[in-house]
Amino acid sequence: MFDKSTWIKLPRNVLVGHGVLDQLADCVAELYLSGDPLLVTSPSPERIAGDRIRSQFDGIDSVSLDRASFESVERVVEIGREMDAGYLIALGGGKPIDVAKMASDRLECGFVSVPTAASHDGIVSGRSSIPEGDTRHSVAADPPLAVVADTELLAEAPWELTTAGCADIISNYTAVKDWELAHRLKNVEYSEYAGALSQMTAELLVESADSIKPGLEESAWIVTKALVSSGVAMSIADSSRPASGAEHLFSHQLDRLAPGRALHGHQVGVGSIMTEYFHSGPRGEWTDIRDALSTMGAPTTADELGISDEMIIEALTTAHEIRDRYTILGDGVSEDAAIEAATITGVI
Repeated sequence: MFDKSTWIKLPRNVLVGHGVLDQLADCVAELYLSGDPLLVTSPSPERIAGDRIRSQFDGIDSVSLDRASFESVERVVEIGREMDAGYLIALGGGKPIDVAKMASDRLECGFVSVPTAASHDGIVSGRSSIPEGDTRHSVAADPPLAVVADTELLAEAPWELTTAGCADIISNYTAVKDWELAHRLKNVEYSEYAGALSQMTAELLVESADSIKPGLEESAWIVTKALVSSGVAMSIADSSRPASGAEHLFSHQLDRLAPGRALHGHQVGVGSIMTEYFHSGPRGEWTDIRDALSTMGAPTTADELGISDEMIIEALTTAHEIRDRYTILGDGVSEDAAIEAATITGVI
């Protein structure tokens, strides 16, 4: 008897385009939410778009955060309970969206994602990443009820944030390969649909690398659509597997060894170059990944990340210790193998 079932949680509305921030209230109205919203933001997004959001809602309260932390989550939860918030609106980049995602889960209400930077696929995914000390916790939560991504705002974001988003998506190449490997060798559950969607998203950015340029709103459109697709793939899989493999373990280890030195997306991009080398060897697709990242202006070397060669090797040889997730790194790679991969790919 076939008794398998899947519960897929996806955003109900996704609005991407020029000037769509001014349609936020209309988008929310279609969700039939009750109660007043709490706007969760940080100083820069607040200056850029806070008033444009407040002008669309009566009875809206707001909280501005300096950083993403569990203390920030508690602060939002406390304010949300005091005002009996019906839902949250997260305006900004990683900090407000990750915090609002966790806080909405605690408050048992939904949230709406309004990104001001296309820096990571967390704008639509069901996972929240919160730093604590020298480590980073990835916590499962519900995806946003809606995503309103104004490409006019996103095109004005610092270019390094956009290239970080591009690198995060391109790293799906190796994440999917690791997922397939874990399925074959460890019988990890695998979704053909989620894997294909994630891989297609990475290929889209590699093929569009020449078109992704600073200040170009069409670039923001391409990157945002890719981030949305990547987040949807994770929701379909009910796992971060479609977008997180050995390259993310490498990045998480760098966060411990060299906290705050480089952006998450840039770290996973460089990690993806090397892990693709482990998957396919000297003549593999790692050159396509490297060339696409370079064309967009994303880092491809340790020097461009601002991290020493020695730290790259230490992170690569110890990344498998981060979590119980089988990848191409297996039970660890030797220092000689790590040096070879990093040297041949030009990372060090």
